[in-house]
Amino acid sequence: MNESGKQGEGPVFTHIENDRAQMVDISAKTEVPREAVASGRIYLRGETLRAIREGTTVKGNVLATARVAATLAVKDTPRIIPMCHPIPLGGITIDFEEGDGYIEATARVKSYGRTGVEMEALTGVSVALLTVWDMVKSAEKDKNGQYPVTRIDAVHVVEKHKGV
Repeated sequence: MNESGKQGEGPVFTHIENDRAQMVDISAKTEVPREAVASGRIYLRGETLRAIREGTTVKGNVLATARVAATLAVKDTPRIIPMCHPIPLGGITIDFEEGDGYIEATARVKSYGRTGVEMEALTGVSVALLTVWDMVKSAEKDKNGQYPVTRIDAVHVVEKHKGV
């Protein structure tokens, strides 16, 4: 079964027509409340996690900086991803939770419009995690300048809602 629910046909790619990228026409769609939640993780050394928790990193408050960067990224998503529509944003929430060897970032994005906000939530999470990495990279490098522990993974849409 493909995305449109039809059996036996290949997937439907709405942003490609006749081998050309296109922005989907959403002008006929109804405006409704929309929400998307995305999350992802960055794995770090224990000492780095402790420094973030205790506020002793060299570059300042890592999570506050990542929260601001993520918010800006959500707002700039249509500029970064070519086929995303500029949409009115009603709310952006970026949260962080420390786990066993990682920090998990979660972005919740709300809008009232004609298209979803999944790309905005995914962009926010990705930039939050990249900002954390940038803020602590000097502490994460080994003697050869490599990152043996540091990695970002599990970036995904947790849930989305339309019309609630």
